[in-house]
Amino acid sequence: MATTYDYEEAPATYDEGRHQDLGYDPNFVPDSVRSFVVHLYRHIREKNVYEIHQMYESSFQTLSDRLFKDTPWPSVDAVAHYVDNDQVFCLLYREMWFRHLYARLSPTLKQRIDSWDNYCSLFQVVLHRVVNMQLPNQWLWDMVDEFVYQFQSFCQYRAKMKNKTEQEIALLRQYDQAWNVYGVLNYLQAFVEKSNIIQILEQEKEDLEQFTATDGYDYSGGSNVLKVLGYFSMVGLLRVHCLLGDYQTGLKCLLPIDISQQGVYTSVIGSHIATIYHYGFANLMLRRYVEAIREFNKMLLYIYKTKQYHQNSPQYEQILKKNEQMYALLAICLSLCPQVKLVDETVNSQLREKYGEKMARLQRYDDEAFVIYDELFSYACPKFITPSASSFEEPLVNYNQDAYRLQLKLFLYEVKQQQLLSGVRTFLKVYSTISLGKLANYMEVDEPTLRTILLTYKHKTHAVDSDGKIISNADVDFYIDDVGFI
Repeated sequence: MATTYDYEEAPATYDEGRHQDLGYDPNFVPDSVRSFVVHLYRHIREKNVYEIHQMYESSFQTLSDRLFKDTPWPSVDAVAHYVDNDQVFCLLYREMWFRHLYARLSPTLKQRIDSWDNYCSLFQVVLHRVVNMQLPNQWLWDMVDEFVYQFQSFCQYRAKMKNKTEQEIALLRQYDQAWNVYGVLNYLQAFVEKSNIIQILEQEKEDLEQFTATDGYDYSGGSNVLKVLGYFSMVGLLRVHCLLGDYQTGLKCLLPIDISQQGVYTSVIGSHIATIYHYGFANLMLRRYVEAIREFNKMLLYIYKTKQYHQNSPQYEQILKKNEQMYALLAICLSLCPQVKLVDETVNSQLREKYGEKMARLQRYDDEAFVIYDELFSYACPKFITPSASSFEEPLVNYNQDAYRLQLKLFLYEVKQQQLLSGVRTFLKVYSTISLGKLANYMEVDEPTLRTILLTYKHKTHAVDSDGKIISNADVDFYIDDVGFI
């Protein structure tokens, strides 16, 4: 009797072993890969979301680990005839092909450009044709996430001009529209608009839609692809604007999603973390420390409680990295705005373990403290980008650090301004009432200087929220009466 094997468990044939030994042949398709592609194609046609998700999350990783640890998957031309040369499936296969390439190898400039072309073709199909598919939210999130990541990676790559060859510079000139910032923003915005996701979320509040209740899936025979891509594109827009240093616009793009509630963004752990990380970071840079502390605290508590369930997930390392970065950002927020009562005991205990000593040193506002602020910010901030190409004229210089240096400078300038506040905050906590003269005396400044410090304190402990309202981040507030008492 012939033995049948699952595509994940099939033993390596002689040919598959040869594939490993003799180097990469883009046209060689091992039996297990052919089986994988045929099954995935069939499940997509049948809209079997559960099976698609299993194959996408588990089987693709298993085959990658076993056969393609340090080589790409077979080319799309090699597998196309197994799937009736289906255009949409081939675009989806190439999207996974490039993602695997970026994760395991170093893409060439030509491959970066080809990946951009593939995203353009895939997104054009989704935006302008009737796509009759149900895809797992995990895959749709990964599509948006990887699209933004590859844009960021391209900008970083292009900005390292010093050692570029003449051939690379010629390619950059020739394909100057590849990974163009306007192209990236336009696709994400087009998904938001074409999907009508903002209207859908509004109608959901009035019980006219069931988007969140069904996790974005359409069980009546339609497609979830455009709607869910539109939804995740709002998170993608937040991330791109954070990379560009435009925090106001980024938060504005996320407004339709109510992050105080469970939503489709919480259905995928990577999306949940990316949303809160960028939301919290943008609020930190806009001095909305209380909001940043609240959301970092909730997310860190959630990761603490659930991370054991994600140990076998391909995203596990990324979860741990973002977890550590958010602790560093929380340490910064609490040093600039000491509101420990907003932090859960579990999170606070982890925070003290990781950064207790450094947080104590941050309160001193001396040169050592600024070095620690610099270190925490540099470790935890996004990889900022300069979206425009260089002039390609000699001498060629690297400018990949320019955007990061600018954001660091702005952040440290803000910290420097807060230096005045640590002293006054200490005295305000001790006294319920104190005369201006007495406080000026304690702080060893004259009264006019003290008034300036108190005005600075008021300014720095208040911020403008997304509705344009003034909000307070102060743990201690005060006013000056007619007699000159605080």
